[in-house]
Amino acid sequence: MVHSKLYLLLPLFFLFSSCSEASTEQTASLLRDDASMMPDTTGLAKATFAGGCFWCTEAYFERVEGVEAVISGYSGGKEANPTYEEVSAGRTEYAEAVQVYYHPDKISYHELLEVFFATHDPTTLNRQGPDYGKQYRSIVFYRTPEEKQMIDAYIAELGKAGTYKNKIVTKVQPFRKFWEAEDYHQDYYIHNPGNPYVQSVAKPKVLKFEANFRNKLKPEYRD
Repeated sequence: MVHSKLYLLLPLFFLFSSCSEASTEQTASLLRDDASMMPDTTGLAKATFAGGCFWCTEAYFERVEGVEAVISGYSGGKEANPTYEEVSAGRTEYAEAVQVYYHPDKISYHELLEVFFATHDPTTLNRQGPDYGKQYRSIVFYRTPEEKQMIDAYIAELGKAGTYKNKIVTKVQPFRKFWEAEDYHQDYYIHNPGNPYVQSVAKPKVLKFEANFRNKLKPEYRD
């Protein structure tokens, strides 16, 4: 699978561009800066999710009231210092993931689970829309036994309610390590509004999320 975010911009149309395609020149010239995007985490709780392309997942969570910051990165693998080129090509065990920094007195972990499961398809194995491969698998990473119990209970609740036609295949795994993605991936949705993938895939999802979760949106996204 082409991993270099090279969008083939044809004169009148483009064909099925995905999160795993971007400018080769951009990828080569912009390197990860591990400290640059990290927020002040004092007093904040953390939650880590993998739900397909991290451009989309990051955009959803950034709109949630009580969420202070969202960082795109990689989790679920063992290799040290994974790069986007390696992860997006499926050469590692990592999935594209986001780390959510939130105020637990403003939004609960259970509410974050609700947002996560409502903003991607947890029934498709190793695929989200046009993005396919194990790097796009659905995972919730828990940090405490209480979080694991909450995740398992919520998945069981969704199954009992028949929320999805097919069985939920989301993995529930202990959190081990989160590697921050390269700088150009951070806030990609905001900084690249004209990108074909953002326009055709991410934006419709974000607009749907804003319409369905107005009670959880930050004030600036409610208008």
